[in-house]
Amino acid sequence: MLQTSYIRENRDRVIERLAVRGINAAEMIDKVIALDEKRRATQTELDSTLGEANQMAREIGDLYKQGKAQEANAAKEKAGELKQKSGALQEEMAETQNALNELLYHLPNLPHESVPTGKSDTDNEVVSEHGSKPDFGFEPLPHWELVKKYNLIDFELGAKITGAGFPVYIGKGAQLQRALINFFLNEAREAGYTEFIPPFVVNAASGFGTGQLPDKEGQMYHMQLDDLYMIPTAEVPLTNIFRDVILNENELPQKLTAYSPCFRREAGSYGKDVKGLNRLHQFDKVEIVQVVDPEKSYEVLDTMVAHAAGLLDKLGLHYRVLRLCGGDLGFTSALTYDFEVWSGGQDRWLEVSSVSNFETFQANRLKLRYRKGNEKPQLAHTLNGSALALPRIVAALLENYQTENGIAIPEVLHKYTGFESISLND
Repeated sequence: MLQTSYIRENRDRVIERLAVRGINAAEMIDKVIALDEKRRATQTELDSTLGEANQMAREIGDLYKQGKAQEANAAKEKAGELKQKSGALQEEMAETQNALNELLYHLPNLPHESVPTGKSDTDNEVVSEHGSKPDFGFEPLPHWELVKKYNLIDFELGAKITGAGFPVYIGKGAQLQRALINFFLNEAREAGYTEFIPPFVVNAASGFGTGQLPDKEGQMYHMQLDDLYMIPTAEVPLTNIFRDVILNENELPQKLTAYSPCFRREAGSYGKDVKGLNRLHQFDKVEIVQVVDPEKSYEVLDTMVAHAAGLLDKLGLHYRVLRLCGGDLGFTSALTYDFEVWSGGQDRWLEVSSVSNFETFQANRLKLRYRKGNEKPQLAHTLNGSALALPRIVAALLENYQTENGIAIPEVLHKYTGFESISLND
C-alpha cells in the first residue's frame, strides 16, 4: 500500500509513475490528498478538544474542592459539550479514514523507473535469452500426448475426482515432480535460504498483507464458513511471518524458502493456454522470499534473478528473461522479471517464474519495519520469486528432452529421480 505522506509530498511523480501502468490517477490521487488533509485537520481539532476536556476535568475537581459548586456545575456542562464534540470528531475521523483506506487499497504500487511503458505482455522487454532450441529430427509431441503415452499424468482422472485443472501424477510422473521439488529446495538452501513448511490456508489478514486482497479475491479459493483462503503461492504465508514485526538491522536480510501446492481459480482462462499443464487450478511451486534493507533491495533482486536463471541453466532448458511493462506488472510489484522456457512440443514460450521487488508496498500493509540503531523504525523492502513453478517446467522437460524412443532426464536430476530416462518399457 502506498504511504499517504509519500503521495502528499510527491503528487506529480505518483501520477506520472501510475501512468506507466496505463492508469490516469490524477483524480484519485487528489481525492486521497483531500481526504488526508481532512483527516489531519480533524485529528488536530480532536486533539485540541480532548486536551480542553482533560483540562476542564481537572478544573472541575479543583472547583468542588474550593466549594464553588455553581461554577463546577457550569464547567461540567461545558465538559459534557466537549465530550459530545469529541465523539462526533472521532466518528468523523473513522469515516474519513475508511474512505481514505478504500482508495489506498485499490491503488497499485508505483513502477520502478526501469519499467517500460506498455499495455500488455506484448510490450514486455526481452532482457536476455539463454541456450538454444532443441533440434529433434522428428515431429515432437506436446506434453499432453507424452504423459498419456508414458502414463505419467492423468488429466481425465483428475477431472473425475475434482474437476478440470487438478491432474493426477502417476509413477515416474510423480517421481519427477517430487525430484524437482527436492532439487529446487536444495538449491535454495545452498543459496542461504531457510526452509519452511507453512500453512497452505491463510486468513484474510494475511491475504491483505501481501496484496492478494482486495485485488485478487476472485482468483482465490475461499472457505466462507471459516473465512479462510487456499494459498495462491507460498509467498503469502512466508511474508506474513513478519506481519506486525519490527526487526533489528542486524537481522536483515531474512531469506526464506518453501515448497507448497498453489491453488488458483484462474477464472476466464481458455484456449491453448490452459491445455495440459499450461494452466492448472492446483500446482506445485518452490518460492523464495527476502526481507531486506531498502538500500540493498535492487542488488538483492539481481541475485534472486540469477538464482532462478541458475536453476534453468542446470536443467539445460532454453529460456529468456523479460522485464514486465507497466500494463503487465502485478498490483503489488515495483519491478518484475519473468522467465519463460521454450516448449519444443508446442513451439512457444511458457512462463515458469516471476521475480519481483515490492519495495515498501507489502511492508506498509504488513506493518513490517526494521530499526537502525536507536533510530525510529522504518519500512523494510520485500521481494519474492518462483524458484521454480513446476507444471510448465515439467512440460518443457518432457517436450524438450523427448526422443523417438522415450524421454531423457537431465543429469542434474538423476540423484533425485533414481532413473535417467522414461520409456514404454517402464
